[in-house]
Amino acid sequence: MANKFAIVTGASSGIGLELARLAARDGYDLLVVADTPLVDAAAALKGEGVEVQSMETDLSTIEGVDRLLAAAGGRRIDLLCANAGHGLGGGFLDQEVSEWRHVIDTNVVGTVYLLQKVLRKMRDTGEGKVLITGSIAGWIPGSFQAVYNGTKAFVDNFAAAIRNELKEVKGITITTLLPGPVETEFFERAGMMDTKVGQSESKSDPADVARDGWTALMKGTDNIVSGISNKLQVAGAGVLPQSFTAEQHRKIAEPGSGKN
Repeated sequence: MANKFAIVTGASSGIGLELARLAARDGYDLLVVADTPLVDAAAALKGEGVEVQSMETDLSTIEGVDRLLAAAGGRRIDLLCANAGHGLGGGFLDQEVSEWRHVIDTNVVGTVYLLQKVLRKMRDTGEGKVLITGSIAGWIPGSFQAVYNGTKAFVDNFAAAIRNELKEVKGITITTLLPGPVETEFFERAGMMDTKVGQSESKSDPADVARDGWTALMKGTDNIVSGISNKLQVAGAGVLPQSFTAEQHRKIAEPGSGKN
């Protein structure tokens, strides 16, 4: 019999690559996808004993998502890790429209379109697993990271809604992974290396975050906040005034807030 089949987006490095490793070790053939080259990621996964296909495509566009789905070749998707996302630091009024639009199109539009396409097929067959990478940022007003945090608030909320809509389909699991700051290329790509959070040495290990998400998905857990300190932040965000949490976020994300 053929192996199960998984698609992992944002898989060139970081959490996505670690999720792809876990899927491979659990016997899933892989289609790994990113908007950057995946040569190193594909090479790292080749030794896992499963079929690995990689492709570079822009998941901020409908056309890019369609290319991804076409690459699956009609194969049934047993698992989707919807992990692709982009950040953007700095003051909102100083950002170019093309910059913040790319964040929204990747994190929201592309993600929603991909989820709709994949979940329709899963509903038809009555089974499938989806892990959506949200963020604790969705719980916090993101001063100097406003658009990114806003998109993650959407993703966290949207995942909970579609989970409820599909609750009668017992064979489908939708889990939301909610990490805090993770030691990946995220902050460099978001232009946040001069910030306190960008320079922090206490960011989570992407392998640990991926493992938390994978374990929760396999248990059928609705959502998982990865890391004790992040759990405390989410708990606090539910009771503290937004003016306070926005000010706290400013202290770590404002340009120039880092040590250098």
